[in-house]
Amino acid sequence: MTVSVMVVDDHPLWRDGVARDLAERGFEVVATAADAGSAMRIARAVRPDVVLMDLNLGELSGVDATAMITGELPGTRVLVLSASGEHDDVLQAVKAGASGYLVKSASAEELVDAVNRTAAGDAVFTAGLAGLVLGEYRRMAASPDEQDEPQLTDRETEVLRLVAKGLTARQIATRLVISHRTVENHVQSTLRKLQLHNRVELARYAIEHGLDAEPEA
Repeated sequence: MTVSVMVVDDHPLWRDGVARDLAERGFEVVATAADAGSAMRIARAVRPDVVLMDLNLGELSGVDATAMITGELPGTRVLVLSASGEHDDVLQAVKAGASGYLVKSASAEELVDAVNRTAAGDAVFTAGLAGLVLGEYRRMAASPDEQDEPQLTDRETEVLRLVAKGLTARQIATRLVISHRTVENHVQSTLRKLQLHNRVELARYAIEHGLDAEPEA
């Protein structure tokens, strides 16, 4: 099915250019918006699969818009596309419910891939930003209630870490030299244990609990 996208950016040339590029690559661009208020009103009406969200929108920021959209429209995912790669901007966007964060220096191919993966439920970050977010949440994560956390197997934890890093199920299967179906079984088992609903919630759980502690080889 065609992925429906809404583009939110206060700069008309950039907004129209991104919308045109996505449409030319097969996406259904259902709407554009220039500020947070209109983004929320239009999103309610068109209910896109993905909102491509800038952060610098004026009085109400893209973070505010992200929180409103993800809070009210559970079927819509937000992918931030911002000129900023600043620590605080990335963190605030993720806390507001963004499924991913891409900087505007990304190539057209990276943007297309990110929108498709966001629509599919993956957590997507520009290279380098995932580690930033995961590291910060690891420092912030509280540990007193650790003994009350559901017990995951070593393999489930390993798969969860890779989900948090933004890898797809097929990429995880290749990395761990297991089948795609086995990865999906581990993901579904972990979702049940943690009482979560999708991979985005799974990635956030991993971020909040520091489950990416082992660096990649």
